Amino acid sequence: MTERVIVRRGAYYDSVTLMLVSRAASGEGQEVAVGMATPLNLELLADQGFSLDDDLGPNDLVIAVRAADDDGVEAAVAAVDRELAAKATPSSAVERPSARSLAAAARRDGDLSVAFLSIPGEHVAHEAAAALEAGLHVFCFSDGVSLEVEAALKRRAVERKLLFMGADCGTAIIDGVALGFANAVERGPVGIVGASGTGIQEVCCQLDAAGIGVSHAIGVGGRDLHRDVGGLMMRRGLELLAADQDTKVIVAISKPPDPEVAAAIEGVAAGKPVVMDFTASLEDVARRAAEAVGGAGASFDETLRRPPARGEVRGLYSGGTLCGEAERIVGHGTFTDFGADEYTQGRAHPMIDQSLRVEALAAAREPVLLLDVVLGYGAHPDPAGELAPVIAQLDAHVIVALCGAAGDPQGLDAQRAQLEEAGAVVTRSNAHAARLAKEAAGG
Repeated sequence: MTERVIVRRGAYYDSVTLMLVSRAASGEGQEVAVGMATPLNLELLADQGFSLDDDLGPNDLVIAVRAADDDGVEAAVAAVDRELAAKATPSSAVERPSARSLAAAARRDGDLSVAFLSIPGEHVAHEAAAALEAGLHVFCFSDGVSLEVEAALKRRAVERKLLFMGADCGTAIIDGVALGFANAVERGPVGIVGASGTGIQEVCCQLDAAGIGVSHAIGVGGRDLHRDVGGLMMRRGLELLAADQDTKVIVAISKPPDPEVAAAIEGVAAGKPVVMDFTASLEDVARRAAEAVGGAGASFDETLRRPPARGEVRGLYSGGTLCGEAERIVGHGTFTDFGADEYTQGRAHPMIDQSLRVEALAAAREPVLLLDVVLGYGAHPDPAGELAPVIAQLDAHVIVALCGAAGDPQGLDAQRAQLEEAGAVVTRSNAHAARLAKEAAGG
């Protein structure tokens, strides 16, 4: 084997771009890793046996290649350069100098209202505090923030009548603008505030299937209803939706919260119908919201394609809330959330990079396989295209919960068709998919 490490000083690209470049440039018999020289990436490269200089910094681009011979290495490096060139964003001939801080950007443009943070966790507290002091709402995609710091930032946001969405907030739709992982849903009368990213997405998509739109969807981060945080942003979100004239019905979503915190937020949005049930299925929550605005919940009538096969259910999920809901409904089997921290160290979220889940799916031997496919902004451009060839080779019941909206960029109908042609049973309800999996495993 021949290997080569190339360092390009000061050549910055975001981590998702580099992950896509690595995958696209890798070929049979080639190992290609492209990333910024952060401590974690350097550790991962060292673990793979690559020799690295001691003076690398996080603004340095590292291209590490291992192939059968020199020609293979040259081909891989050329492929990396092609991919980087294709993904580069052209610069304007006359470009205004970038602001050097969030505060400077806010001073420059008085119309700015939201700061989107997706940076290493150790830097979040400083930048989030600066954004709040500049009068900006904060959408914090980053994790690695302590509960103590999160609670302090949220208390400051409340004092300034702002939102701190996060930390580790995956989804929001504010005034029709999608932040993080979100779906292309129509505007409408239902407002959502949630401590669960895929929970928000599932309810949005269930409402979309019922022909009902969303006014706003406010993500608050998965720990907001923890005792130490006290539901500060859930309360703030409920208050804002209660005051919003376009919102007629409010939905509150969370994984099972601290009981005292849950009790404290009940009645915050008095005066408007609120669907707040942290134990019901997301399908049921969406149905009740639809009925509250005079509509009807979407119906799902997909059935198994063949007789049940007694045995265990294997759940392979990219969404943590969807995984937990399915596990509760099925009641037995093995379930893996590939979006959990232990699976995302040094790699993109499984909604973007499906490689670990595809490997697990190909190796699964259980008679019933249950998985989610989440569409929308920020997600993989063609998840079904990667999953369908593997599904077609499996001798098992494969049941897919397709979380998507009619307007999503991947094409809802096209994604469904690929999965069904491969032999999967596809439904737009995670709860219904779990019930089918339970039936397929003999009840």
